[in-house]
This record gives sequence, C-alpha cells and structure tokens, in this order.
Amino acid sequence: MTDLGKIDRTFFDCHIAPNLGADREDVAIGPTHGVDFGVLNIGDAALVTATDPLSILPDLGLEWAARFALDLVLADVAVSGVAPSHLSISFTLPERMTDDEFATVWKTIDAECTDHGVAVVTGHTARYADLSYPWVGGATAMGVGDHDDIVRPDGAREGDRLLLTNGPAVESVGLLSTLFGEQLALPDDVLETARNRLEEVFSVRDAVTAAAAGPVTAMHDVTEGGLAGALTEMAEGAGVRFAIDRSAVPMRPGVREVCDVLEIDPWAATSCGSLVIAIDPDGVDDVRRALEERDTPVAEIGPVEAVATGDGMVTVDGERLEHPHVDPSWEVYADLADGSDP
Repeated sequence: MTDLGKIDRTFFDCHIAPNLGADREDVAIGPTHGVDFGVLNIGDAALVTATDPLSILPDLGLEWAARFALDLVLADVAVSGVAPSHLSISFTLPERMTDDEFATVWKTIDAECTDHGVAVVTGHTARYADLSYPWVGGATAMGVGDHDDIVRPDGAREGDRLLLTNGPAVESVGLLSTLFGEQLALPDDVLETARNRLEEVFSVRDAVTAAAAGPVTAMHDVTEGGLAGALTEMAEGAGVRFAIDRSAVPMRPGVREVCDVLEIDPWAATSCGSLVIAIDPDGVDDVRRALEERDTPVAEIGPVEAVATGDGMVTVDGERLEHPHVDPSWEVYADLADGSDP
C-alpha cells in the first residue's frame, strides 16, 4: 500500500527536483524539499508564492472549514516573513455541494482575505462528477516584499534560540476529536477540551507578527510529519543541531489524552497553527512578547548549535530525533472515517 500524505524525499530528489521545466534566471528559490514556498525576482522586489490543495470538511461547519482552508494556503507565504497579498484560487466542487453552501464558503474566504489585505486576482469554479469532500480544489498565494526580508526554513544559525507556538498535534487532535469524538473512549470533558484545539490551528497572523517583531532567521509551520518533521527539516537544511529540551515543549490540554487513545505519537502528527521559529538571541524577548500579546501560547525549546560535520540533526534530551516520514494522523483519519475502532 502506498503511504498517504506527501511524497518522500527520495522520490522528490529522484523525480521532481531534476525535472522542473525551463531554467529561468528570475527563479530565486525553486522547489526545495522542506521549503514550502518559491521566490521570483520581479525587478528589485521578491515575489513569494506557494500552492496548496483546498480541503473543506462540512461537518466542521462551512465557515470554519473555509477559514481553515484559506489559512493553510496563506501560511506557506506568511512563514517566509512576507505577508500574503494576492490569491489565485480554483474550486473543483463535488456535485452534492449546493450553490448556497458554496456561497457561504466564498463569502467567508472573501471576508478573511479582506481582513488579511489579500486580493483575489484570478480563479476557476466548477462542479465535476465523481468528486467528493474534503478535497475541493487548490490555490496559490503570493506576497511581494524585499529579498532581504525573506525568512527561509533552512536559515537557522549557530547561537539562535528556538521558539514553538502552541505545540504538537493541536490540529490532529482538534479535528479528530471533533469529527469522531463518539468513537473515542474518553470522558466528555476531555473531548470538549480537545475540541477547543481547533481555535489554535490558524498561523498566518502569528507568522507575520513574529517576522515583524524581531530578527527571525528561520520559520516553519508544523504540518505533515508534525513537530519532529518540522524540526528535522529545518536543522538538516541549515546544517546545524537543534538541541531540544523535551520538558520545555508545550503540550496543549487534551492533546496527550487523544493521542494516547489513538496510539499516535503527537510529535509526528500534523499541527497546523504551530510554528517553529529560530531567532537571533537579541530578538527572542520581543518576538515572545508580540506573540503573547496575541494570546498565542509560546515557549522556548532549545538552542541552535554548530555541527562539526555540517550534517544537520535534532537531539531531544541528547537523543537523536528522526524524521517520522509518515504522518500517523492520515491513517487514523481514514480508519475512523470508515467506522473502524481506534
């Protein structure tokens, strides 16, 4: 059986990276494993762009689902340190989605884009046979800024300090406890607490806030592969060691209980809304203060250290952390959706 989720690095290196169409001088950053955005040279400016699928889960409420779908797309530009400003969006709608339902989705996206200062510049909308939720299209976000302002996920340097917002698995736990709570052998109060994690899955404003507040050297959203994936991708890309203190990593209420009953490692499960941020020491307090003013939970989890060999790695309490390669939340979601017991 083929693994669910993103293709692995071996496939990317063998089949994607060598085959990228025309070789153009205006591409400053092209497709790179562990980097979720590309950059074009537009005169003296940098155009940051990122493309993602659109996922709508009606059982979560169409307005919430639309906000979440949009935030996922915009976040991959926001983590570059450049605020998203433009959006191209395509909807391939399932036949059972009514005009009224799509109008609710679209009006929510319009309101969110307006609030973020993002203009929709082009798109496509149609219904097609044999399509089903949650995958309803795709979108490309763009932002224009200075090349010097771009924050890459592989930019961490020796001496930097690492901040983590929210913590592991908030997205996985919030979604699974909300969609399939009746299938989880947990007390009602624990399930209610776990469902509250859905309010912590939005990261665009946190990313823009962090970049503006201090000298951020690297930033990565905690998506597929979870915290372990984000940390290892950042450290390996930069050729440094992330020395993580496990006790410093925040675990939001309800996360441990849901992960235990589902038998998944919270560090390997997707956690949209969480950001790993590497910061020059002089800016740590400013970034923490700015995030805390947004009521975003944030913790310092360890330093960035040099590696003599230049081979980047992550250690947790001195033990090497490996990339999980497969996100366990995908299989759990599929099993629960089929009615299987966790």
